Amino acid sequence: MPKRVWPAWASLTEILDLLRLSVPIAVSRAAFMFMLLTDTIVLGRNEPGEVPYILISWFPISLVIGFTMGLLLGVSVLTAELSGRGQAARSGRVFRRGLLTALICGGGSAGILFLSADSVFRLLQFEGEFHAGVTDVARILSFALMAQLLNTATTFYLEALRKPVLVAVTMYIGVVVNLIFDLAFVGGYWGMPQMGASGVAIATTGTSVTLFFVFLTLAALHTPAFKSSGPSPAGEWVRQLRVGLGMAVSNLAEFGSFNFTHVMAGWISLAAATVYGMVFQVIAFVFMSFLGLGTATNVRVAERFGRGEEAGVVNASRLGVTTCVLVALTCGALLLILKTNIAAVFVQPDAIVEGEAIYPLLVEFIAFAGLILVFDGVQNVASMASRARGLSWTPASVHLGSYVLVMIPFAYILGLKLERGVQGMMEAVLMASVIASVAQIVILERVVPKSDAYKNG
Repeated sequence: MPKRVWPAWASLTEILDLLRLSVPIAVSRAAFMFMLLTDTIVLGRNEPGEVPYILISWFPISLVIGFTMGLLLGVSVLTAELSGRGQAARSGRVFRRGLLTALICGGGSAGILFLSADSVFRLLQFEGEFHAGVTDVARILSFALMAQLLNTATTFYLEALRKPVLVAVTMYIGVVVNLIFDLAFVGGYWGMPQMGASGVAIATTGTSVTLFFVFLTLAALHTPAFKSSGPSPAGEWVRQLRVGLGMAVSNLAEFGSFNFTHVMAGWISLAAATVYGMVFQVIAFVFMSFLGLGTATNVRVAERFGRGEEAGVVNASRLGVTTCVLVALTCGALLLILKTNIAAVFVQPDAIVEGEAIYPLLVEFIAFAGLILVFDGVQNVASMASRARGLSWTPASVHLGSYVLVMIPFAYILGLKLERGVQGMMEAVLMASVIASVAQIVILERVVPKSDAYKNG
C-alpha cells in the first residue's frame, strides 16, 4: 500500500508555526470582544433596552476605525517583510509612520464626530429618547477613538515582530479594567451612579486610554520602535500606505455595512435592534479567531514573500484558509449545541423589551449565526492572504460588491419592506458572506498567482 503523501502546506512544521502565531493573536483579539461582550452583558442585564444605543453609535465610529485599520495594515506587512529578510532593527520607521497615521485620522475624526453626532443621528431618522441616548454615547466614544487607533498600530507592529504574547497579556489587562469600569458605571457598584449605555461608553474610553500607555511602554522596551532605522528606501512610505489602502476600502465597506445593519434593525423596533445586536456580539466574538488566523496568515505569507519563497507563499496561504474552515465548522457546531446557554448569559429568560420576549428570539438566531460564521471566516483569511501576496484592490472590490451592493439592499428589502424582521436581515448577511467567501477563494487561487504584484514583489 503506497504511503500517503500530504501536501506541503499541511506539514507539521507549517501547522505548528501557524498555531504558534495565530493562537496568541486570536486570544488577544478575543480580549477586545470580551470587553464588548462584558459591555453588552452588564448593560443587557441592567438596561436591555439601551443595548442598541451602543451598537448604533458605533456606526460612524466604525467607518473611521475600519478605514484607518486598513491603512495601518502596511505596518504589519512591511515590518514582517523586513523581519523576514533579517532587518527587523530597521522597522522602527514603519511603526512611527503608523502612529502618525493613527494620530491624524483619529484626532481629526474624533473632533468631527463630537460636533456632528446630533445631526448624524437625526439624519439616520432617530428621534426623542432614542436619538438622545445614541448621540450621548457617540460623543463619549469619540474620546476613545484616537487611543483605539494608536493601539491598533502598536499591536500590528508587535505581532509582525512575532511578539503576540505581549499583545495578548496586555489586552487581558484591558478586559479586567473594562469590567471594573462597567460594574462601576453601568452596574452601580461601589456607590457609583448607574449610567446605562453612557456608562459603557465611559468604560470603553477609560480602558482604551489605559491600554495606550501600556502598549507604548512595551513597544519602547521590547522593540526597535523608537530607535534609529537608517535611511528609508525611495517610495517606502507611499508603498506602506498603498499596501493598506485596499484593505481600508474593504474595511470601510465591511465594517460600515455591518454596523449600518444595526441602524436598520433600530428602524424595525427597539426589540429587534436589541436581539440583532446581541446575536452580532456572538458572531463578532467568534470572528476574533478568524482575525487571529487572518493576521497570522498575513504575517507568514509576507515573511515568505519578503524572502522570495514562491512555494512557501502558496503553502502559507492554503494552510491559513484550510485551518479557518475547520475552526469555523467547529465553532458553528458549538453555537448550535450551546445556543440556550449563550442566550441566558446575555439576558434574563423573562426579559421584555417593548412588550416582546427577547430570550426565545435570541436562542433562535444564535443557531443561525453559526452558518454565517463559516463563510465570513473564510472570506477574511483568504483576503488577508491575497493582500500579503501583493494584491490589494481585487479583494476590496469583493467586499464592496458583497456587503454594500448585496447585504445592505437585501437586508432592507427582507427585513423592512417584506417585514421579515431580524430573520430577513440575517438571511441577507448570510447571502453576502457566501458570495464574499467564494469570490475571495477564487481570487487567492486563480487571480493572485497571475498578478504583476505577485510576480514582481
